[in-house]
Amino acid sequence: MAQSSRTGTSGDRERAAWEEPARPLDERVWRRTLRVPMRDGIVLAADLFTAEERPGPRPVILERTPYGRRQMRDSDRSRHDEPVPTPEETSAFFVRAGYHVVRQDCRGRGDSDGTFVKYLGEGPDGADTIEWIAAQPWCDGRVAMMGVSYSAHAQTAAAAESPTGLSAMFMDSGGFASAYEAGMRMGGAFELKQITWAFRHGEESPEAERDPLVRKAFAGTDLRDWFTVLPWRTGVSPLRQVGSYERYLLDQWRHDAFGAYWRQPAIYGRGHYDRFPDVPTLHMSSWYDPYVRSTIENFTAMGRLKRSPAYLVMGPWKHGLRCVTFAGDVDFGPAATFSGNVDTSYLSFRQRWFDAVLGGGDPQSIPRVRYFLMGGGDGRRDEAGRMRHGGRWHTDTQWPPAGTRETAFYCHTSGELSRERPTAEQAWVEYDFDPNDPVPTLGGQVTSGEPVMVGGAFDQVPDERFYGARPPYLPLNSRPDVISLATPPLEEPLVVAGPVTARLFISSSAPDTDFTVKLVDVHPPNEDYPHGFAMNLTEGIFRCRFHESFERPKPLEPGEVYEIEIPAPDTANRFEAGHRLRVDISSSDFPRFDVNSNTGVPEAVSRRKVVATNRVHMDADRPSAVLLWTQPG
Repeated sequence: MAQSSRTGTSGDRERAAWEEPARPLDERVWRRTLRVPMRDGIVLAADLFTAEERPGPRPVILERTPYGRRQMRDSDRSRHDEPVPTPEETSAFFVRAGYHVVRQDCRGRGDSDGTFVKYLGEGPDGADTIEWIAAQPWCDGRVAMMGVSYSAHAQTAAAAESPTGLSAMFMDSGGFASAYEAGMRMGGAFELKQITWAFRHGEESPEAERDPLVRKAFAGTDLRDWFTVLPWRTGVSPLRQVGSYERYLLDQWRHDAFGAYWRQPAIYGRGHYDRFPDVPTLHMSSWYDPYVRSTIENFTAMGRLKRSPAYLVMGPWKHGLRCVTFAGDVDFGPAATFSGNVDTSYLSFRQRWFDAVLGGGDPQSIPRVRYFLMGGGDGRRDEAGRMRHGGRWHTDTQWPPAGTRETAFYCHTSGELSRERPTAEQAWVEYDFDPNDPVPTLGGQVTSGEPVMVGGAFDQVPDERFYGARPPYLPLNSRPDVISLATPPLEEPLVVAGPVTARLFISSSAPDTDFTVKLVDVHPPNEDYPHGFAMNLTEGIFRCRFHESFERPKPLEPGEVYEIEIPAPDTANRFEAGHRLRVDISSSDFPRFDVNSNTGVPEAVSRRKVVATNRVHMDADRPSAVLLWTQPG
């Protein structure tokens, strides 16, 4: 979209703001369209919801979105037994609770001017919007932010600019601590959900709206086909019709090492926490969401660095789907929904939290940590065809929960996962990793992956639903390039709640390769699942050319042994007696992550692929292990 010619000087800010007269939505709520000027002259569109035509000063709740400020989204659902509320209904709820609400289109999206570049402009735009709102006569000087996913990323981006008017943040399923380590890349690998997101929203771009040929080109493209010819190149991609989207996506992908690009405030909260205003924050996510690590790191950092209270809520769902009981092929029972369990509704919880931290409520009435511990179900199939895994909510004052401790589970060449260290002088398991035959992604912490991948919990046996899966659809751990290690059937329940880290001693024939780790709860066989049910909990990946640092890639020396750490997002699961705790180690997880070519050439530009022989060492001097936070019983 072309840059706007409007200016944003102080002399015309008030005039530019009141562009459209107020319209009553009902007898108690009015909506007025705002045109909010930014520091570079671009003007962003927003809606102001108030209780009067000419409103008096109140706290303002701001939500910034790239998805259309007047568009409904499933992630806005408030109750499991009610339809998704419209943005007007949500805004009216908060107006009746004593707040004004502003919903704003991000730059280059919806009705806002400017060019959209994913994530990177949200800091200055967010800060300018906060400062502008705080100065208006209808604001009492306090601006709180809320929102899911991108609207949560927009909050940490704005906070890194130190806006003085910011008074509270409610971040649901987003807010980058370090996009390099969660959300855009992980362990050096690129998260290909960035591709599927760019394609889907490129279809809705201003370029596509203006040009019917662009829309026709998108409609005639099967994105799954394009995943067979990765990496893409400038002008040779399904985004070639929308140049701005192709440019920002390839820019993300080609910055493979951690450097100045990844230190930008909008995507690197960790480097700018000192600039975040000292305000109350609530951090919410779910165990099958890509932003688990960011959410927990932000909560931990705010609790440590700021005087204002920080809160954490973690559910068992996929990205933003807090009003369902399932994720993938697994159901967590009636206790799983947010509404009816954590609070009567998502709306009422947010109101109660804003009331508590902005005055008039009791901050102590809301637990600092509330998390859903998965497990406890009977493992049978329900009427919808999902495995009943069960679970229930817990509260705590910290994360990991009180009473947990870090426990090492060691890898043995026998295939056993044990708390006993290996004793052999030399022992390893090796396999050939062929980049042309990657291990397919079966669920996990994936969002925005359609039509190529889906998130959630699944039996780790592929079928025709999963990209890259081929007959005869044998279990993933039957593949020769997967090392699968499991405990004997547990004699008593075991709770795992906290970070998951694989500490592996590895070597390879290639100058670069990947290692992946996946934590699995293996249900014993029953009448519905005679082979059992291997349920994925969390997974991580590490790109080995970054074995010294993510800033300076360095090739592996063939045959030399390296110690690496693969952090996986936190989880919370009760392994019942009779279950097995399993860890699968391999070298690919596609299409969730791009596939290492094993050549040492960055994946975004590599055209060659070679087979790597990879080893995981499991002996007395090199005891590969997985570290879990456990609580017996």
